[in-house]
Amino acid sequence: MSPHDLLGAVILAALVLYALLGGADFGGGIWDLLASGPRTRAQRDLVERAIGPIWEANHVWLILVVVLLFTGFPAAFARVSIALFTPLVLLLVGIVLRGAAFTFRTYDRPDDRVQRRWGVVFSGASILAPLMLGVVVGALATGRLAGGATVDALAWLSPFPVATGLFAAVLFAYLAATYLAVEAEGVLRDDFRRRAIAAGAAVFLCALLVAALSSREAPLVFEGLTRRTFTLPLHVATGAAAIVAFGALFRDRVRLARTAAVFQVALIVIGWGASQYPYLVTPDLTLASAAGPRATLVAVLWALGAGALFLLPALYLLFRIFKGERPFAVVDRARPR
Repeated sequence: MSPHDLLGAVILAALVLYALLGGADFGGGIWDLLASGPRTRAQRDLVERAIGPIWEANHVWLILVVVLLFTGFPAAFARVSIALFTPLVLLLVGIVLRGAAFTFRTYDRPDDRVQRRWGVVFSGASILAPLMLGVVVGALATGRLAGGATVDALAWLSPFPVATGLFAAVLFAYLAATYLAVEAEGVLRDDFRRRAIAAGAAVFLCALLVAALSSREAPLVFEGLTRRTFTLPLHVATGAAAIVAFGALFRDRVRLARTAAVFQVALIVIGWGASQYPYLVTPDLTLASAAGPRATLVAVLWALGAGALFLLPALYLLFRIFKGERPFAVVDRARPR
């Protein structure tokens, strides 16, 4: 593989990890907003406990994508930054507000009015960020960001990017509910199992919508999802992971459901990247045409290898310490013991 292909593969891998980790954090914020019933407080406490130790570290993957893009593919970075300036700013605003609200809600006064205020900001930003992330991904595939004298600054508002943004938000909510079901027990686990099943059904409907719109608005992605050699194995593997996840959720085998959901979401992100390959920005910026000098790409790849020796063990230690198996229980007083 050429250096630009290797760097593109690293970017895709970082996006997969961001979806599986940072995306689940966004999904947790969505469930914080939708907490309901007699265990509303317990549901929100579980979300806070699950996110708390690791939410800042999860953004390292998005930072890595941005750094690799402007270092290794400056032409693509310039195009994206100009054409998608508005959704990118909204994405950053959502990420910043979400983190600030989460922190202030933890350390501000515990009275209900203050907690509700920060909770609304936290949940609203947790919806805004994945919506804009999906919008950016969808806009890159539409072919409306072509270079030239003018750039379509409203390309991100077309139906396909908006549908992709909705798909990303629902997908992250599904992933978060599956993760949270593992961290809970008893009736609280049942709450999030039901939410994961409902969100999984919504993921299927959003996927159908995105696929239908892609045939007209993102033909390259549509072709990749229907006519390339990897299409059938990809769909079979993704469908099998989804079926296993649903079956495990119905049977209360939440650890198996979590594993299957991870594979399902990872395959969805990988499928998008493979469908758009070799383009970074359709219809004219490929990995090769947007790449910087070969010497720069090689140096970045060596730096990535050296950095991984420190980053990966540190992240493993972080998750090992803070994400061990400590179920968060709640007693359902409405049920006889």
